[in-house]
Amino acid sequence: MAAVALLYFLLASTAAAAPADDEVVNLPGLPKQPSFRHFSGYLNVADGKHLHYWFAESQNSPASDPVVLWLNGGPGCSSLDGLLTEHGPFLVEDDGATLRENPHSWNKIANMLYLESPPGVGFSYSDDGDYATNDTEVSMLNYLALKEFFRLFPELSANPLFLTGESYGGIYLPTLAERVMEDDTLNLQGMAVGNGMSSYELNDNSLVYFAYYHGLLGSRLWSRLQASCCTQGKCDFHQNPNVNCSDALGEVQDIIYGSGLNMYNLYAPCPGGVPRRFSVEQGQLVVRYLGNVFIHHEWTQMWNKKLRGLASGKTPLRLEPPCTNSTPATRFLNNPLVRRALHISAKALDWTICSAEVHLKYGQLYRDVRKQYLKLLAALKYRVLVYNGDVDMACNFMGDEWFVESLNQEVQVSRRPWLYESEDGRQVGGFVKEFNNLAFLTVKGSGHMVPTDKPAAAFAVFSRFINKQPF
Repeated sequence: MAAVALLYFLLASTAAAAPADDEVVNLPGLPKQPSFRHFSGYLNVADGKHLHYWFAESQNSPASDPVVLWLNGGPGCSSLDGLLTEHGPFLVEDDGATLRENPHSWNKIANMLYLESPPGVGFSYSDDGDYATNDTEVSMLNYLALKEFFRLFPELSANPLFLTGESYGGIYLPTLAERVMEDDTLNLQGMAVGNGMSSYELNDNSLVYFAYYHGLLGSRLWSRLQASCCTQGKCDFHQNPNVNCSDALGEVQDIIYGSGLNMYNLYAPCPGGVPRRFSVEQGQLVVRYLGNVFIHHEWTQMWNKKLRGLASGKTPLRLEPPCTNSTPATRFLNNPLVRRALHISAKALDWTICSAEVHLKYGQLYRDVRKQYLKLLAALKYRVLVYNGDVDMACNFMGDEWFVESLNQEVQVSRRPWLYESEDGRQVGGFVKEFNNLAFLTVKGSGHMVPTDKPAAAFAVFSRFINKQPF
């Protein structure tokens, strides 16, 4: 009996422990190894698909602090960009070889799970090498990945769970939440979407107003847009059949995408200067384009057709968002010593910030996610936050504010400034409007990647969100 009891105890101890083989014990680039544990490996899900994860335990109380999933967007872009350049415990330096501690890391107060999804993104891969997918399949894969994560880390399975992300995460997250809320074994508490794609129609329509009010279009172009795209005071910049409207919108797209403006932060410089849309680097054709605005417009369709043609050529195609510098992260993650430390499979491709193959083959099935939000809110128990840097043009704040208003939830706190503590003292962080279990919040002076542009403000928002404090 004693032997049986000992065997049971050993098995139970093993089941309650994090996977030792995935623990990162010596990450290159750090001046000293962190005091908290972190893990990197694969969550093996359906049909030979392997999703790479990097998990950083909370620096506060990992046994009881929430588990927070983070997903970047694209579709087809890596969540390790969020870890290494936004809110991870260590940020990559410009040399691509060293890391520095992030004083505003979100794992100061939460267990942070960064998931590279879908297969083909970052270090994630599929045994059959087929990377065509769509919104519905990705939501299922992400759900299965969460289930596998808690199987590997059963000691965290009862902790509060929050789903967070940005950009095309605005589609990933609510479609995932719709699945997670039906699973009683997952302790879902809420969802936060930063600069998310919530509605193509509202994003398109609001962006034209955003561009005009920020001085980008000029009165002559604005008059043409009003004359050809608007009737009886209502404008349709999304799917307007008027040829004159399409011509005017083509000029708007050229200004936003083709003039050299930083579409992710209007008032920030474009790293490296005004980017060429095409260049050849180290035997690869680099295309700097990743946009979801005006998705039905002939300008966008022409670009996508051109990209698919380039992808079918013999020269490897690399897709990068314009006016971003992914070189440091790319160098760091493709260092063989780093790959070894992170337990990266030999089957994984070289890391890139965004996968051209995934992006170009991706089926975007959802044009808005009102149904998913309303389902979450109807449960009356999930905390939902939509936050936006207010100088982003990729997923602008006005479109997301219109989206939140369209949900017709009861207002609890009228729109007002919100404050946070900075090195310069108490500051206005932006504006917030609160509804029942739902808030819309702007971050003043920030672009698409809020934790990169305004790390202290972003940490304040994140802390209040997961701790269920008023903004």
